[in-house]
Amino acid sequence: MYSIIRKLLFSINPEKVHYLVMNALNTAYKTPFRGLIKSLFSIRSSGLERELWGIKFPNPVGLAAGFDKDAKYTDALASLGFGFVEIGTVTPRPQPGNPRPRLFRLPQDKALINRMGFNNDGAKAAAERLKHRKEKLIIGGNIGKNKDTANENATSDYIACFKDLYEVVDYFVVNVSSPNTPGLRALQDKEPLMQLLGTLQKLNHDMGSPKPLLLKIAPDLTNEQLDDIVEIVKATKIDGLVATNTTIDRSNLQTSKTAVEEIGAGGLSGKPLTKRATEVISYLHKKSNGQIPIIAVGGIFTAADAIEKLQAGAVLVQVYTGFVYEGPAIAKNICKGILQHNK
Repeated sequence: MYSIIRKLLFSINPEKVHYLVMNALNTAYKTPFRGLIKSLFSIRSSGLERELWGIKFPNPVGLAAGFDKDAKYTDALASLGFGFVEIGTVTPRPQPGNPRPRLFRLPQDKALINRMGFNNDGAKAAAERLKHRKEKLIIGGNIGKNKDTANENATSDYIACFKDLYEVVDYFVVNVSSPNTPGLRALQDKEPLMQLLGTLQKLNHDMGSPKPLLLKIAPDLTNEQLDDIVEIVKATKIDGLVATNTTIDRSNLQTSKTAVEEIGAGGLSGKPLTKRATEVISYLHKKSNGQIPIIAVGGIFTAADAIEKLQAGAVLVQVYTGFVYEGPAIAKNICKGILQHNK
């Protein structure tokens, strides 16, 4: 059924249809049909529950950052069976992001390319919305810096976001790996990353009741850079990693090279990222002797994809592009597959 609906949705501009569909879901959530939506798309079982960082996740399938940047849809998304939702990336000040068009589909590859550029209403606006949410959904706060903030001043942006969201999110993710903010990925280098995470960890503990603090990394890092990441996690004692963000790699795509070049810059997500994301997770898991909790994201469309990531060493999984291609039943379908696999 969704495959038919998807053909219609894919005939509309990707960014426009995103807001069209999510606003429709929000509207449906506010009607008496809310209960029906939950019953259709949610599955509850003790076999799906996971406990991490003192948080009890009802299931291991979350929605990755980028889908609900401004915390506008968290209640509605809870009705689709997600175990958790990561909002953002949010920045201290509102910013429009990059010029449109900035979101593109590659249907032949079951992929997306985006160069959104952290378009969002700012951390304070997101925090205000989260104060008034109705569902008891676990929320992660993915934080970044404003485009016009120089890297040497980036820490102040992350601090501002952290303070604004501290009371309304369950965990934090530090995003230094998006390819769509100029210079951002330079913050993944060992020295600036140590400084940034060390400062945030101190602030985290000074707040009185520390929140889990994770780092989101790019799939394009070398093994030597991944070794540095493991050292940094241990040195700063952050709570885990999100692996991985989108890639700048364009190799082995089915979409024509001409079409890809016409799209231009941006981060690639979806099926082409499946293998590399799993490789990164497996490497980090082995290098850390399984001591670093990893949330997997990258090319997860089916239960088999999720199970592969979990077997590679992940503790939770997130979907984004898979949600676009597979539809609203993706969380339920993955959860059912995990339960079947664990029998």
